[in-house]
Amino acid sequence: MQFVREGIIIGPLFLHYYGLIIMLGVLAGVWLAMQAGKKRGYKPDDYWDMVPWMLIPGILGARLWHVLMPSVSSGLSFSWYLQHPGEILAVWNGGLGIPGGVLGGAFGIWLFCRRKGFPYGDFMDTIAIGLPLGQAIGRWGNFVNQELYGRPSTLPWAITIDSAHRIPEYADTATYHPLFLYESLYNLLLCLCLWKLDHSKNVKLKQGSLFLIYLIAYPVGRFFLEFLRLDTAQLGGINVNQTVMAIVALISAVCLVYRERVRSQETPVIEH
Repeated sequence: MQFVREGIIIGPLFLHYYGLIIMLGVLAGVWLAMQAGKKRGYKPDDYWDMVPWMLIPGILGARLWHVLMPSVSSGLSFSWYLQHPGEILAVWNGGLGIPGGVLGGAFGIWLFCRRKGFPYGDFMDTIAIGLPLGQAIGRWGNFVNQELYGRPSTLPWAITIDSAHRIPEYADTATYHPLFLYESLYNLLLCLCLWKLDHSKNVKLKQGSLFLIYLIAYPVGRFFLEFLRLDTAQLGGINVNQTVMAIVALISAVCLVYRERVRSQETPVIEH
């Protein structure tokens, strides 16, 4: 066994730290969702059965998002991937877009719930609790690959980025905001808040509302963190990730208000 900067070499097998961290995040997220599912009557095997349904489309969605809109620091473009199609699936080199991962994973879980006959909103509420924990851990894969860093900084907690991973305009700048760390800490806080909400005796939410709260809180945090990011995905001069986050948060907020207020005020029809 040999330890190198990018991973671990075991005979002919090379284990990338990035992939190992992502898998650790997945397992931690599933475990926490499993704990939230106990009080709803779900079994541990339900979640282990769900993993491939979530993981495969989630990774494909996250990778597709990156391939279509790669970050500047990657030094790549969509046209480059078209010229090198073999690199499209090389996720161990980094490059997973959270928005695409959430969309792909949510679609896969929807298929799983249809197959099992589970109420989608209720099951997704448990996933919403574990998801930010998985993201918090997974973001450390960005640290290993020296990606997802912020603007130049001289703060005590600033991180050093090797010259090979710096954006050309900042080739002479060594230290930057650890943007991955900020998002990781924010996700941990979000995870704690969602867990507290789910276990609060004073808060009664409808099925699916906890997931909607996640779809509001995470995008809002990500929206503001994008202001610190240098390698944003641009399309026509627009920050794609920031715009998508704002739209998702707005739509989710409208849906949450409708579910929790408007529908609760509806008077049931009494048949005589």
